Formats: sequence, C-alpha cells, structure tokens
Amino acid sequence: MLRRLKHVFAYLPLLCAGIGLTACENDLNKVRAIAAADATKPIQRTTGVDMIFSDSAILKARLLTPLLLEYDTKDSSSYKYMPKGVKVFLFDKGSTKPEANVVADTGYYYDAKELVVFKKNVVAVNDEGTKYQSEELRWDRKTNKLYSNKEVLMTKPTGDQMKGTSFESIGLKNPVFQNATAVIHVNGDLTQ
Repeated sequence: MLRRLKHVFAYLPLLCAGIGLTACENDLNKVRAIAAADATKPIQRTTGVDMIFSDSAILKARLLTPLLLEYDTKDSSSYKYMPKGVKVFLFDKGSTKPEANVVADTGYYYDAKELVVFKKNVVAVNDEGTKYQSEELRWDRKTNKLYSNKEVLMTKPTGDQMKGTSFESIGLKNPVFQNATAVIHVNGDLTQ
C-alpha cells in the first residue's frame, strides 16, 4: 500500500502540470475570443452630435448626426461610424452661409486621413441648387475635394442632367465626370 502511495505521489506533480497546461490553453483561447469580440465594439458612443471643423478660426464645415460610434483599431485606421444618417454643411472662406451640404444614410469619418465617406442615398446640393446623387461620395477635408468612383447623377435647377461613372470636384463647383452622358434642355428655334 505504501509503495502505491509513493507511485501516486511521484506522478502527482506531472498529472497536476498536465491538467494546469490544458486549462491554460482553454483559458488562452477564451481570452483571444473575448479580445476579438471587443475589437469590434465601439469604444465610445455619442448621441446628438454637432461637430464643427475649422482651420485658424475659420469655419470649414459642420457635421450633424444623431448617433456617432467611435472605433479604435490600434492603428492609423481608427474611425467614427454614423449609422443613423449624417448631414454636413461645407463653408467657403469663413462665410457663415454654406456653399454646399451633403446628406447620407450612413457615414464614416477617418481622423488620420481627414476623410469623410458618405454611403447610401447620398445627396449633395451646392449653393446654386445643383444636386448630386450617388451611393457613395467622399470628402477630403484637407483639400475640400469631393469625389466618387460610383455612378453620380448631377441635376441642375434648369433640369439639365449629367451622369458619369465617377466624379470629382472642389466644394461642388466645376465638377469633372468620367464617361459622362447628358440630357440638356434647349430653348429657342433649332432651325437657325
């Protein structure tokens, strides 16, 4: 009997170490799963957002959204997500009257790139009343350039329309379209 007890005590540390290592492996997998789940959760949630963008005390833009979720990806691609709609007013040279506004169903703001991406039912209107519609529009805050690699339809107040496969513009003035087609209304006598 004493001999059996000696064998048990001799192998007991080995048995405990094996059980401990197995338990650590399971716990480590659980920790990894929890960390991965936490990476997809926002670090901050803000409601009723009214954000002002300025440069040297000159008003550049105003962003409004009912819900802003901030995600930290531990690198330079951290972003803010606006899932319940976003509206941005763009200002030119410190004017208090907007030169354009952009509305979309969702939006993303990338701090490091100073880039706002508007998605789904994007409608942008400049101060002349020209309307731009697309499923995606990007606004580079550094250059005030708006652009899209998705189809864009521009409608002027006169009813003239232009559609292109991509588009870019500074502050929604003088747009440049790629692969454009247009419908232009002409008034007057065409027999001249």
